[in-house]
Amino acid sequence: MSRACFGSILMLIVFSCAAFSSNSSVAITQDRSISLFNVQDLNDWYLRANNAKAAKRSKWVIGRCTIDEKDATKLSYTQLSPENPAPGQLINLAGGIDLISRRTFVDCLVEVEFMIPKGSNSGIYLMGQYEVQIIDSFGKEKLIPGDMGGIYKTAAPRVNACKKPGEWQKFVIDFRAPRFENGKKVSNARFVKVVFNDQVIHENVEPLGPTGTELQPGEISEGPIMIQGDHGPIAIRAFRVTPK
Repeated sequence: MSRACFGSILMLIVFSCAAFSSNSSVAITQDRSISLFNVQDLNDWYLRANNAKAAKRSKWVIGRCTIDEKDATKLSYTQLSPENPAPGQLINLAGGIDLISRRTFVDCLVEVEFMIPKGSNSGIYLMGQYEVQIIDSFGKEKLIPGDMGGIYKTAAPRVNACKKPGEWQKFVIDFRAPRFENGKKVSNARFVKVVFNDQVIHENVEPLGPTGTELQPGEISEGPIMIQGDHGPIAIRAFRVTPK
């Protein structure tokens, strides 16, 4: 191989690495799953209304949290430090502002592990449009779409799999994006299956459109994940998305 050829290849490698490092710190594993939380900072996300005013409103922090000993409706946390190193948790301490992933997705499998205090309210929005509700519904018998695991304004969960406030819980959401042809929607978005704490709570649920407080009006063919942050506290310790 000539020196000129070797130099060209070396420059291409350096350029490619630099281009990759300029993006967010999202990690992609060999099984194609993408971690949207790197356990140490907020680099994979940005604030809805991303400006100085929004930054002041934000209550998102990285650390390790527990239920507040004096108030079961709140979270208390300690920041990461040499004495309290990563892995941290993605924490919203109170009503502030929504958080949006820098990456966008179409069809995907979403796995999120989270914890909320008593009475809290949040949600996970697929494509920033279709919400899977997160709310303290522990012990509730008659469920509505606004309860934990409900597809907001669309479908109540089949069963109440909600754990007590302060316990870690997990969604596995198999999602299919809406389809468009010539700018016209030809099929709805679909929650193929939603498993909550190892129990199936939805199968083949099709929202007719965005479920409310969506990121933008109308429907789109590709979009980010959004975490509702303008209601109540929530902590997240793992957030993985596998494109399909």
